[in-house]
Amino acid sequence: MCGIAGFLDFSRATSSDLMKKQISQMTASLSHRGPDDEGIWNEVEQGIALGMRRLAVQDLSPAGHQPMISKDGRYVIVYNGEIYNAPELRQLLEKEGFNFRGHSDTEVILEACARWGIVDTVSRLNGMFAFGLWDQKEKKLILVRDRLGIKPLYYGKIGKTLLFGSELKALLSYDKFERKLNPEALNNYFKYNFIPAPQTIYNDIYKLLPGTLIIFNEHGKDERKVFWDPSKIVQEGLNLRESKIYDDKSTIDELERLLKDSIKRQMIADVPLGAFLSGGVDSSTVVSILQSLSSSPIKTYSIGFEEEGFNEAENARIIAQYLKTDHHELILTPQDATSVISQLPKYFDEPFADASQIPTYLVSNLARKSVKVVLSGDGGDELFAGYNRHRIAARMQKIYSFLPLVFRNIIGNSIKLGNEDFWDRMIPSSLLPQAGDKLYKFANILKSKDAKELYEILLSQRKTSTNFLRNQHNTNIFQSENQFSNFMDSIQYWDLIKYLPDDILAKVDRASMAVSLEARVPLLDHRIVDLAWKLPLNMKIRDGSTKWILRQILYRYVPKGLVERPKMGFGIPLGKWLKGPLRDWGEEFISENRLENSAFFEVKQVRQMWQKHLQGQGNYQHQLWSILMFEAWKEDQENF
Repeated sequence: MCGIAGFLDFSRATSSDLMKKQISQMTASLSHRGPDDEGIWNEVEQGIALGMRRLAVQDLSPAGHQPMISKDGRYVIVYNGEIYNAPELRQLLEKEGFNFRGHSDTEVILEACARWGIVDTVSRLNGMFAFGLWDQKEKKLILVRDRLGIKPLYYGKIGKTLLFGSELKALLSYDKFERKLNPEALNNYFKYNFIPAPQTIYNDIYKLLPGTLIIFNEHGKDERKVFWDPSKIVQEGLNLRESKIYDDKSTIDELERLLKDSIKRQMIADVPLGAFLSGGVDSSTVVSILQSLSSSPIKTYSIGFEEEGFNEAENARIIAQYLKTDHHELILTPQDATSVISQLPKYFDEPFADASQIPTYLVSNLARKSVKVVLSGDGGDELFAGYNRHRIAARMQKIYSFLPLVFRNIIGNSIKLGNEDFWDRMIPSSLLPQAGDKLYKFANILKSKDAKELYEILLSQRKTSTNFLRNQHNTNIFQSENQFSNFMDSIQYWDLIKYLPDDILAKVDRASMAVSLEARVPLLDHRIVDLAWKLPLNMKIRDGSTKWILRQILYRYVPKGLVERPKMGFGIPLGKWLKGPLRDWGEEFISENRLENSAFFEVKQVRQMWQKHLQGQGNYQHQLWSILMFEAWKEDQENF
């Protein structure tokens, strides 16, 4: 696991000394991603410079050092990730007569590219990866990102120079970088709490899309290739689903076999390994199988809260005791959150407002004290329909079938005759907490025309009744995306290509790598993704139970009574904290003077939201959090 960076100067006008200085600056900014080793390589005549910071997990010897040059001298690579089928690929190359210098997966990728070609190689890889590969013969730079977007990769042109890196801060460390904000990306951030790929917060800087490689020639022209197309994977899975009859037991057995194989592969490391355990279905399934494959108690880690309704630590503890893991937990106080909030903008590089970033960072920090690698249960909700929006989609499709849009509009508009404050006053919170917010969202759901509009409403964090941005941009990141006949299929597909890589996986990567911890996600083995899309819908949601098939596997390891409970998610008592221990911090960033100077917000609207929240009126905590994290990010950028 590493942090990588590089640049290609198309003008070939940069001196060797300046190239070394620039790449050293870029690489140094990623030291948290790789505290064990560093390396730079440059070729002034070709205008190319590559750098890496290494977190040594496999082949701790100097043979794993990067940048690494292929044996034939043609390719130079900087690589971030783990390839779980590297041993098999290594054997294939050895059968072709190649002798390896070490046993790192970096060398396997590099020499495979030299012999099989880049597209053929990346199509064979099972793992998480992002790398830059310089072809000295063709004078081309190839950037590659894994199928699901587990590992990040940013790139963009500054004048006549192409920059790339694992995090935006590597690009910002380049002397001529211009920090011009992208207004459309900013609107998307305030809508979703993250910035969807390929956008970034900066103009002309992009996230490489998952399953994609991009080739830049020596003159700056680029060619894009998709080596894993999720829309094709989904459509092929749905076609097979329609033509095949699935037996419960054999399908459960097949998924369990794949899960065991994925987890067994991801247990391989030359350093201590553990797992996150929240007590929910996903992490409990991963930990159960992991422990069954281990000859000794595995280390597990969980986070809890003092506030009732948010504390899953007890659930995790019960699972850990039953499985006999070596369990570690931390009960978070508001002071713990306060201590890390000021650091979040530095870790996340661009505005990011999924508040579960706080416990994700803190559980990573807890784990890093005793291990260097953890397995996580991320991906289960997206693949096996674990979110409330998946159930809502299934219900809404039934409603759409018998209630025409014209009647749904009448009902929705009738609800909106009263504003949110009116409904909050009319309906006691004991009967329906935050009634106005929920009724308004329900009205919008009823008025939605199709699955795309429904998903926009379900995913959006912004209230339609509050316009707190001075410059509004109408954005719809799903407008050009595929839509399937079944609402739940469409919403799961968009979760796979947007929410999963740009929110969930971005959060896990930044939070874990901030403390130099490698997080692996065995549920996102691409073979499991393929199988998940072939499953009938009733193997995902059955009798009101989400992730039905995953639960059946978990019950083979843990008694049903230990895991059957309402889904909590990985939330925090944000609303309560903003009224209490975080109030002064919030007031500082949402003060009238600061908002006026910011020039991004309608000051009166934001101040009203803040006051209403403090008084316990309405549901504004997520919008306020997005504003606070943006202002905190902006301040961090000014001090960068």
